[in-house]
Amino acid sequence: MFASQQSRLLGAKIMRCISHGARTAFAKEQRAICKMSGEDEKFRILVTHPQVPQEAIELLQRDCEVTVVQSLPPNRSEILEKAKGVHAFLWGGHEKLNAEALDAAGPQLKAISTMSAGIDYVDVPELKRRNIPLGHTPTVLNDAVADIAVGLLLAAARRFHEGRQKIETNNWETYTLNWMLGQDLRDSVVGFYGFGGIAQTIAKRLSGFDIDSILYTTRRRVAEEIEKEYNAKKVDFDTMLAQSDFVIIAAPLTKETAGVFNATAFGKMKKTAVLVNIGRGGVVNQPDLYEALKTNQIFSAGLDVMTPEPLPPNDPLLTLPNVVLVPHLGSATRRTRTDMGTIAAHNVLRGLAGEPMFSPAY
Repeated sequence: MFASQQSRLLGAKIMRCISHGARTAFAKEQRAICKMSGEDEKFRILVTHPQVPQEAIELLQRDCEVTVVQSLPPNRSEILEKAKGVHAFLWGGHEKLNAEALDAAGPQLKAISTMSAGIDYVDVPELKRRNIPLGHTPTVLNDAVADIAVGLLLAAARRFHEGRQKIETNNWETYTLNWMLGQDLRDSVVGFYGFGGIAQTIAKRLSGFDIDSILYTTRRRVAEEIEKEYNAKKVDFDTMLAQSDFVIIAAPLTKETAGVFNATAFGKMKKTAVLVNIGRGGVVNQPDLYEALKTNQIFSAGLDVMTPEPLPPNDPLLTLPNVVLVPHLGSATRRTRTDMGTIAAHNVLRGLAGEPMFSPAY
């Protein structure tokens, strides 16, 4: 999530390849990749989800033997059974990608790509131990996730959900001037926990709302030119919490980030603050968030990610008027999913060829 200038350039390259019809030209470079050296047998690839975009599957099928899991939701038993003897995975869902799956495939497994930006469901140390390259699909989903982040921010700040409830319960007040007042985005300070590619894309969109400045908390400082572009300043976590009118979580779930947004953190935020999470649900201590929202310790929240997923219909968060919830829709546009599948396919093909992946995870 903490992007470098190099990752931004890679993202631009990916977008050029996809946006300018270079899928076909790029695929031609992959011809004969899937034929094993000195043999007529083709490499075998398992696609672990039946809804991986057809464009990606067709790309793999040009020279490879492709098997697609048919169950929906994907049945792990079917995945493990069809994994036997394959040389690569295009891992299309969020099933655990661990030693069990690798063992099911066998020692000939050469390459894996997820169709996601986050890889918290992948046993990365195990893949590294076996020297299996892993690809993923960040950057290409930045725009879609940034759009939903801004949508959640505005919806939570301007009380969209609560307003809908007022209409439904016949409590629409027309006689008061101070009814349903929300928070202004104009001249606000926006804090980011994580300031990589997605966060920077959000910042780009927010610049059109005449915000005052951006504070961000990351392990490493981003490039100086990025800070200048977004009027951003790296600060410690407590400073970011205390000074931000809006706080956006755009960090992956790791041992270091798990549960850092807890009662202590919420106690340091402004009472008028709006929290947005498009990172991972586990970065937030959800019971503590519930209490902070219920007691108006913070103003509101907009969440695209939560714990667990799916969220049970009796979860306490659903009883609150000042939280906007959407079911992990960040990258859920047709164009974005197609692009993610295409990049994952290129990752797999390059991995099979022994070449650097188009978008490596490590």
